Amino acid sequence: MNEYFGIRYEFDKKEVIRSIDKVVNNNGKGFVCVADGVVLSNVNKDLKYHSEVNNSIFSVCDSGWVPLYIRLIYGSRYTQYCGSELFADIVGQRKYNMMFVGATDGLLHSLQQQLISYDSAIAQMKFLSLPFCNADEFNFSEIADQINSAKPHIIWIGLGAPKQERFMNRLLPMLDRGVLIGVGAVFKFYSGIDQLKRAPEWMVTLKIEWLYRLMSEPDKQFKRIIQIIFTTPFILFNEYKKRKLC
Repeated sequence: MNEYFGIRYEFDKKEVIRSIDKVVNNNGKGFVCVADGVVLSNVNKDLKYHSEVNNSIFSVCDSGWVPLYIRLIYGSRYTQYCGSELFADIVGQRKYNMMFVGATDGLLHSLQQQLISYDSAIAQMKFLSLPFCNADEFNFSEIADQINSAKPHIIWIGLGAPKQERFMNRLLPMLDRGVLIGVGAVFKFYSGIDQLKRAPEWMVTLKIEWLYRLMSEPDKQFKRIIQIIFTTPFILFNEYKKRKLC
């Protein structure tokens, strides 16, 4: 695990899976942050959010640009491990009792139907929709009771950044056990609703996945991309200064 740009990243995919499995096997609890450009931007302008993100077990790198920035500043080579890949890797193991929290009833129903083809046991797992509200307006006690009753090992949270990181921080102390993982739009990717999918591999390779997301969800993504563009030079400059002082 290494800290870059104010985020504690775990880039080793095998270690990510091992660490999550260890928490589950020890009946522990914690959460994993899937850190994309929006998370990176907010971490570097909001001290409270910085603390919330780094209260996680670790963050995985959901940005294709962060490994490039690290290579340019430090010379170290890492690769992206996006939320959809982590989701597929864990669901594909077919060994955890899971719960899926967030989004609408319709989207969650479609997600469940799609995931049953990966693992028929998912038909018996709990899917919990949430109302559209701010992160501090949820009924956390009621949500925690439903999760604790279901006894999941993995709790997938699909609220999007920065809401889902704040949500997981508030919810975690109320849980008996389990690993929360915030995966943003991944529920949409796997549900088949609105034909929203992850960008083609060639766009991911060229690091223009952001362009695909912008074309798919222009109203939502435009503000996010502008925020990232304006904060990135400041973030890179501060990290470069930090390297020079080491």
